[in-house]
Amino acid sequence: MLSLGKKLKELRKAENLTQQQVADKLNINRVNYNRYENDVARPDYETLIRIADVFGVTLDEMLRD
Repeated sequence: MLSLGKKLKELRKAENLTQQQVADKLNINRVNYNRYENDVARPDYETLIRIADVFGVTLDEMLRD
């Protein structure tokens, strides 16, 4: 099973985006986004929804393998 962080990294790379670009789209600090990708921190529900919107996927798609 993929961790959320690995899935976020996978989605980001598929879109050819940097962590900074994703963080800018989310209006958060790159360090915070990096923590999500490295499973050091978990985004809250509202942030999860915004991340899914950035990548053009549903929450189900983002949270499953």
